[in-house]
Amino acid sequence: MSNSTAMPSAAPVMSDSGARPLQRPAQHIDRSQLLTTGLKWLLLAALLLGLAGPLAFILTQAVLTPEGSWAGLQPFATLFSNINFLPMLGRSLWVSLVTALVTVPLAYAFAYALQRTCIPFKPVWRGIGLLPLLAPSLLPGIALIYLFGNQGLFKEMMGGSIYGFWGILLGEVFYTFPHALMILLSALSQADGRLYDAAAAMGSSRWRTFKSVTLPATRYGIFGAFCLVFTLTITDFGVPKIVGGAYSVLAVEAYKAVVGQQQFGRGALIGLLLLVPAVLTFAVDAWLQRRQRAQMSSRSEPYVPRPDWRRDGANLAAVTLLAAAILIVIAVAIGASLVKLWPYNLQLTLRHYDFDNMDGGGWLAYWNSLKLACGTSVIGTLVIFTGAWLMEKTRGPAVLGPVLRFLCFLPMAVPGLVLGLGSLLFFNHPANPFNFLYGTMALLVLCSVAHFYTTAHLTAVTALKQLDPEFEAASLSLKVPLLKTFVRVTVPLCLPALLEIFRYLFVSSMTTVSAVIFLYRPDTVLASVAVLNMDDAGDVGPAAAMSTLILLTSAAASLLMHAAGSRWISRAQAWRRGRGH
Repeated sequence: MSNSTAMPSAAPVMSDSGARPLQRPAQHIDRSQLLTTGLKWLLLAALLLGLAGPLAFILTQAVLTPEGSWAGLQPFATLFSNINFLPMLGRSLWVSLVTALVTVPLAYAFAYALQRTCIPFKPVWRGIGLLPLLAPSLLPGIALIYLFGNQGLFKEMMGGSIYGFWGILLGEVFYTFPHALMILLSALSQADGRLYDAAAAMGSSRWRTFKSVTLPATRYGIFGAFCLVFTLTITDFGVPKIVGGAYSVLAVEAYKAVVGQQQFGRGALIGLLLLVPAVLTFAVDAWLQRRQRAQMSSRSEPYVPRPDWRRDGANLAAVTLLAAAILIVIAVAIGASLVKLWPYNLQLTLRHYDFDNMDGGGWLAYWNSLKLACGTSVIGTLVIFTGAWLMEKTRGPAVLGPVLRFLCFLPMAVPGLVLGLGSLLFFNHPANPFNFLYGTMALLVLCSVAHFYTTAHLTAVTALKQLDPEFEAASLSLKVPLLKTFVRVTVPLCLPALLEIFRYLFVSSMTTVSAVIFLYRPDTVLASVAVLNMDDAGDVGPAAAMSTLILLTSAAASLLMHAAGSRWISRAQAWRRGRGH
């Protein structure tokens, strides 16, 4: 045997039958891997630019002197030595704690009624419970002024003053309620019916069954909702700015330090402090989630609630009261935008919608918000879903995977105000080659995508994990480009998740305030920022009108995407229907 050299990788390999040679797709695999690896590096660059860069810059800004030298812990010592700072920190922690203690039980009762009882019209109640998601956090503050302010309908209940602790508390409960509700709906969605049958057979009372079976099974969801509400409240900017009054909190103080006093270092320090509780609660929640055990096994029987007029009646009454409170807040904000002068002249008018003659940015602000929402939803859906597919369905350098996963989950622990402040300091620095982006719509889109990245990424990953990896293996063996398989197979199969990501990004971009409050210019002012500017100018009616417009736009977009999505899904997933249908 004279020829003893190794066979080249592209040489033909005999099949098992020996009838015809099979070509190894080594060259094709290399091309696919080269392309996907390049896309992963591009995704990493985008995340570093829009997320890691601003966060790293705000960290360095907080520990450097104005001259650029190392300051160590001296800035923090100076901040804490301020006679007003510690009381403000205590107020922020207290109002956040009380908000969580009030909101989570209310959301739990609402979710329990929807998942564990037989009350009628569950889809309607669920829609009302999630309605505050479509409104900016400024809307409840404005509505509370019309309800409990000096000229409010129920001003006697608050002594004519809604400004302060109680105003922030009520506004934050309205704002955070749907976020806690979504978590608790998921926690209560599944249960082992055998446990409830055993409790009934042993003569256990309804309350004892709740304490010994239902509550322990949902404790992780309860704590997760508590952490989320606490973090949203301590980092929220909208409600305290409208009804906080003299009750100063950290988020508003950071805004005043940057916008009112031009003290960027002080704003960066407060931003870092806002980051601490968010990171801690996120870490504790992640640790508890790893300890959680599955509530449903292969032998479990789904729990199906049986009609009980006493239980259902009590839960229906509770749900009705909570839904009525939500609708009253929204109805008052909408109603105030349609009358001449609340509450003295209730004649209907549309003059509050003449935004071009008001302070705040005019109709330009509304059209800019539409541009931001469309740009964020289109670009964000494309980037986030493609990035999730690259991470879950393709191979690449081992170092990229952990880094990308960390950056994808990082926005969940970063408040919008911190990200916005970091983006201001990072992109407005003269030495930054991307300085030209500051104040542009492109930067607003980049910041919004980074801010809402984690939730959309988790939605995409959940959908992709349901697909068999044989799709990609088959495409490689058939020499079909991976991107073609992605477009022709993966995208149609995951279309429901894509539409959900699109809707989430659109609505979130329409309603966000904190993440963009530092990044706009007069020609890129947004509707949510215009609400704040009009309220500062004393134009509360126009502020209510703009908030109403944001709410109605978000609702209309959600309904439109739901209707169009049903049609697209039926066409893209026609294979699910049998031949006889």
